[in-house]
Amino acid sequence: MSTLDNIRNFAIIAHIDHGKSTIADRIIQLCGGLTEREMKEQVLDSMDIERERGITIKAQTVKLKYKSKDGKDYILNIIDTPGHVDFSYEVSRSLYACEGSILIVDSTQGVEAQTLANVYQALDINHEIIPILNKIDLPASDLERTRKQIEDVIGIETSNSVPCSGKTGEGVGEILEQIISVLPSPKGDKNQNLKCLLVDSWYDSYLGVIILVRVIDGKIKKNMKIKMMSSNREYTVEKVGVFTPKPIDIDELNSGEIGFIITGIKNLSETKVGDTICDSLNPVKEALPGFKPSKPVVFCGLFPVDSSEYQKLKDGLAKLKLNDASFSYDPESSSALGLGFRCGFLGLLHLEIITERLEREFDINLLTTTPGVVYKVYLNNGKIIDLQNPSSLPDPTLIKMIEEPWIKATIISPDKYLGSIMKLCQGKRGIQKNLNYSGNRAVINYEIPLNEVVFDFNDRLKSMTSGYASFDYEIIGHREGDLVKLGILVNSEPVDALAMMVHKDFAQNIGREVCEKLKDLIPRHNFMIPIQAAIGGKIIARETIKGFKKDVLTKIHGGGALDRKRKLLEKQKKGKAKAKQFGRVEIPQEAFIGVLKINKER
Repeated sequence: MSTLDNIRNFAIIAHIDHGKSTIADRIIQLCGGLTEREMKEQVLDSMDIERERGITIKAQTVKLKYKSKDGKDYILNIIDTPGHVDFSYEVSRSLYACEGSILIVDSTQGVEAQTLANVYQALDINHEIIPILNKIDLPASDLERTRKQIEDVIGIETSNSVPCSGKTGEGVGEILEQIISVLPSPKGDKNQNLKCLLVDSWYDSYLGVIILVRVIDGKIKKNMKIKMMSSNREYTVEKVGVFTPKPIDIDELNSGEIGFIITGIKNLSETKVGDTICDSLNPVKEALPGFKPSKPVVFCGLFPVDSSEYQKLKDGLAKLKLNDASFSYDPESSSALGLGFRCGFLGLLHLEIITERLEREFDINLLTTTPGVVYKVYLNNGKIIDLQNPSSLPDPTLIKMIEEPWIKATIISPDKYLGSIMKLCQGKRGIQKNLNYSGNRAVINYEIPLNEVVFDFNDRLKSMTSGYASFDYEIIGHREGDLVKLGILVNSEPVDALAMMVHKDFAQNIGREVCEKLKDLIPRHNFMIPIQAAIGGKIIARETIKGFKKDVLTKIHGGGALDRKRKLLEKQKKGKAKAKQFGRVEIPQEAFIGVLKINKER
């Protein structure tokens, strides 16, 4: 029997919190990947932030040996994937490295939105899928209802489904037996020239760039000269290894196997995820199809609270970029906030994770501007601009039209919350596309502008459904929108950090709310300060902060007092006008944070 028949490569996919990492722990334990002393909860979640939040951010791989009930030896290569929509690019490239998936569904919760999204990604690339019904140790577990939901909502057969408990380990042996009998072994020929897929890469401060590969044909071994097909650059393999989950050095990786190589590369940009690696002496003619590069969809400005920490922030961003190719940053300056960076993220959770890591790992106090999306601006002269920062929008007379990104949202919720969900989606300019039922759960599809979702949509959905609704989305392209740039002027000076792109229908309300909030948050000065919201040259909302009034008339009494009083008031008036002319209004940081909160509250 060839060794390929004894290999099973599979990904673990599920919605957030349905128990992927816990079941991976039990499989590692059962196969003896780690000793009892080395085992810990969520052993594959290596980052502190992953362990604290209980979420997986980076996909992790493990190679395990397993002896089946009939006495045969097998090699299992597992990839534990993230469940959150922001990290779906991690899921898609992990699936390409495998032939099958185990789909974990929480038997107390049933099918959720991200369950659907991940299953469809697996089905698109013809994966064999084994449904696993987790958390059977809980009293609320309902296996029949969950099986029916999987068949109704996803449309896959559940006759080979395995009930199990990641907590107690019950049913994990049956999962491994099903993996061996149901999932296909990898295809490939170890006698052909080397062809392998670059699945992931990350930076290690001791070893340089570590490259995770899936060997399709041939073998990769130490001291071999390899070539990256996208750049035509050649490297020498210094180390070959696998994760068990500890990194272990081996002599070679054969076709069908997943492992890592180290080639002395110091710069992560040289390793393009989805690239094809081949033997530089016997290169292959055709590259593998690879993956679509992940594009940032949410942009915001990051500025240090203390301007002396700018260099620290720059170094921190550069280090995080080493291990996260989907994150981008460019320097920008703001008259209100000083020097900072315009950063691109895959979603709000991604933004939250990056800012938290900057504050925690590099000890930087950060100020984040309003997150926004990328608009396509069509100019009258035929040019198209990708607009990330609203303050750099060209003059409205030069613009032919503006397009905004739209998403297809899938929401799964108990049907008693349906009315409030529809109201929320319609208030966000959503267009209903579909509504299906499975038992008492509704599956709703909406098309919504991404800009409306990016802020608080998920929080509001969770709060109005007591946390029972789940939400997932995919970007479906750009569409023309009636969008305007809402500018905020303080003391007749535009504040670029507060500029935002909004739909024309909502502009007046948002402008009024921002002005009212700033009035409360900007301290009074010696002179009167107007706060205005404007679209182009047209003021649509205004509030005024009154100046301090010093009583200059208290000491005046006696003859000719009226005349002297008038002169003093005139003098005070001139002084205030002069102060207003030369005085700069200091906008405290609470004001910027307050305006961000308005958007969340809306």
